[in-house]
Amino acid sequence: MSGIGSGPVGVAIVGSGVISKDYLKNLTQCPDVVVVGVADLDVARAAGVAAEFGVPHAGDTASILARDDVEIVVNLTIPAAHGEVARAALAAGKHVFGEKPLVTEVEDGEKLVAEAAEQGLRIGCAPDTVLGAGIQSAVRAVGSGVIGTPVAATTAMQTAGPDLWHPSPEFLFQRGAGPLFDMGPYYLTALVSLFGSARRVAATARQARAERVVATGPKAGTRFAVEVPTHVNALIEFTSGPSASSTFSFDTTARRMLVEIAGTEGTLSVPNPGSFDGALKVFEPGADEWRDLPVAGTTLGRGTGVVEMARAIRAGRPHRASGDLALHVLEMMTAMTSSAESGEFVTLRSDVARPEPLSADWDPREATLY
Repeated sequence: MSGIGSGPVGVAIVGSGVISKDYLKNLTQCPDVVVVGVADLDVARAAGVAAEFGVPHAGDTASILARDDVEIVVNLTIPAAHGEVARAALAAGKHVFGEKPLVTEVEDGEKLVAEAAEQGLRIGCAPDTVLGAGIQSAVRAVGSGVIGTPVAATTAMQTAGPDLWHPSPEFLFQRGAGPLFDMGPYYLTALVSLFGSARRVAATARQARAERVVATGPKAGTRFAVEVPTHVNALIEFTSGPSASSTFSFDTTARRMLVEIAGTEGTLSVPNPGSFDGALKVFEPGADEWRDLPVAGTTLGRGTGVVEMARAIRAGRPHRASGDLALHVLEMMTAMTSSAESGEFVTLRSDVARPEPLSADWDPREATLY
């Protein structure tokens, strides 16, 4: 992959919903990228968000994609629109960094990644939380042998559901979302970052209620249909040897976010993969309590992967939050869905290299491309 251009990388945001403000707040702090435009179906909303963060241009998607100063399109649309917007960006000659999941179907993801490669363009994808201090410190700890050889992991993401706090939660219960596709990428991407590719998966799934009720905001009291399972239990076998048991639930009143890795020489308590920081602890043989391990790295937040991708473009090296990684995680999730329906293990077709960990002093707020 050869480097292209020089200096800061021009970025445009497509989709000016709630999450766009997190990206804009962070990306406007990073001198290696410059946000030049915001696009949305609602052009007035795009203009308002652009003005709030000092972004010079706003408009519809086509007008922003036509800009020569845009190199990376950050795709923050709803999951059902991820593929359409990404393909339009590639057709305009732009690299794409998208919110998770990559798309909703593996076949569409394979075509998207292949199309980008054919055009010499890149696909990046959230979650970039795995590039934060918490997960990167865990990756470095496992690599240094803190717990010996990893044997197994236990993960859990359990809440009562986003219908209790999100003002428009309907899309989180539609195809391409639910606890598995909405929150699963955080945990599964962390596991792949720690262990490498998964070989096969199995799962069970259920839906507790056919309808949910919006609990807050202007739509409070509105009932809506649930289209996907809201509680999934999965088993994962990794090619490198370890296995994992994982729970993803919107049906649990007791909130729980857990990642633990058992090794031959201890157990590692990993920070919440939905955040960029957190406590890292080890329980060693003969110990009476957990011991804190150092946590170092960036805590910038959403957009970290965009900056890392921008630097990789200029350097001509692979970026870490890649389309191949997101595609493998997507296949893991769709295989879990298939397994829940068939009652059988599903072997994965894709394979991906474990991303190299970032150095402890890597900082997206530094200027490196001037």
